[in-house]
Amino acid sequence: MQKYNKHITEAGETLKSIAKLYDLSDESLKFFHNNHCRAEDHILISITKQKELFLPRTAVVDKNRLVKFGHGNSLVFQPENSFLKCSTVITIENDTRKNELKYDVSVTWIKQENGLHIFEVDRISNLFLNEEEVNEIADLLAYKTSKVLYPMTVSVDQQGKFYNVENADIFKERWNNVKEEVYKEFEGEIVDEYCLKIERILDEPNALLIYIKNDYFIRTLFLGIYQKFNQNYQTEIVETFPIISNAVEPSYKIEVEVDPLKDEYNLINISGNGTLHDERSRYDFITGSPFSIITEDNPQMNNDGNFRLQYFLNGETPLPEVLYLECDINLEKKKKISVVITALYD
Repeated sequence: MQKYNKHITEAGETLKSIAKLYDLSDESLKFFHNNHCRAEDHILISITKQKELFLPRTAVVDKNRLVKFGHGNSLVFQPENSFLKCSTVITIENDTRKNELKYDVSVTWIKQENGLHIFEVDRISNLFLNEEEVNEIADLLAYKTSKVLYPMTVSVDQQGKFYNVENADIFKERWNNVKEEVYKEFEGEIVDEYCLKIERILDEPNALLIYIKNDYFIRTLFLGIYQKFNQNYQTEIVETFPIISNAVEPSYKIEVEVDPLKDEYNLINISGNGTLHDERSRYDFITGSPFSIITEDNPQMNNDGNFRLQYFLNGETPLPEVLYLECDINLEKKKKISVVITALYD
């Protein structure tokens, strides 16, 4: 994020007139400028030879460009009555192997209850693997059986973070119909084994929650980006992400920054960069351990992985327009997940 704005001085302008233009005091403008310019461009009493003045990032003539924050520089999550239709592209890389999944999703706000927002999430397109509609039996089975989950009702907290699945009870009711459809198209041992796997998940609430929490779309959309930022519009969060299959997800420490000015497309820009921040070693992750095998009072954190995000929110609502999340971890081979979510309009 750019840390300041600039004002190009014109003939006849004074320190006082420029400060008034941006709703600043003479002294605050001079102080900010002197702390960002070269020594030879310092303002002593008033403007002399300065061709440009450095201004605080939020000093603009058009106040509509300012992001509207809540109390304490908080980005407010207000999804009431919203409907989002979006394209999702998920890229999964394991060393040199790379696969790309594409599908469309609708997200409808239903209500607010007990301090949580309730949404209905539904897949509204076929699934494409590496630009082609899925046709391999394993991929088709995964896609067909996933229908038991949709439409899915999820709850999200006040920071926009996924909380729980609210309609899990109905999945078992749907399963009989989905299973019947599957057996009309497929048969054999592979189908039997796959259906048995799904039934085991449906019978175990904890396994079902982990299964759904592994949904990269849901976790990216509902990451919990509506945070409280400091005076520099920055914050630090520790977040987990299901990049590998483990009951306890890898943890990342992320520096997140929001630009207090909307861009030329009237979008709010949020960026974040971080590293793996977990007590577990590479060996722990490879063996699937949910905790560090070695216990220490002051453990050395494993930072052998990266996390990056770039979110663009609507400048008025502010709801997602384009989201990009990238997460990786080094095991025996590097694994990387990239998720791009783009709002679709008719």
